[in-house]
Amino acid sequence: MKNRILTAAACLFMLLTAVSCLPSYQLKGASIDYNVIKTISIESFQNRATYQWAPMAPMFNNTLSDFYNRQTKLRQVKRDGDLAVSGEITSYDQTNKSISASGYSSMVQLKMTVKVKFVNTKEHKDDFEKSFSATREYDSSQQLSSVQEELVQQMIDDIVDQIFNATVANW
Repeated sequence: MKNRILTAAACLFMLLTAVSCLPSYQLKGASIDYNVIKTISIESFQNRATYQWAPMAPMFNNTLSDFYNRQTKLRQVKRDGDLAVSGEITSYDQTNKSISASGYSSMVQLKMTVKVKFVNTKEHKDDFEKSFSATREYDSSQQLSSVQEELVQQMIDDIVDQIFNATVANW
């Protein structure tokens, strides 16, 4: 009898241990009350950076709009949405990141900054105006033109994720 109780207790302990070790997954999503918030307006972000790369603004605008479409049930409207996102690309720079033994730059860092204004017409305490940045590095033996599109898209994805989290994910 005592062995059965010990065996049952051991089994229960192993079961609880196994269950507590299971990974938990969460879907990235918005915490939006869809009964109150139904629409979003996203203005086109202009590239106001000193250093210009023409495809950057359209890439950013498409990625931002598509991200909200995929992650929320909000209907996008041209203006006067319950939520409004606007702003501009304020900087896009490259700087030498590290120096090799020969004294020349071995890594170059790209940095992109976007200024965002967010307005929640239903809950103005959530309004903000702030900047979001992302960086990527590449080997200086490469030409910027050969890596620029991929690195800019990675920075855009990072910044869009930051904007989404700050506006509707409430993280």
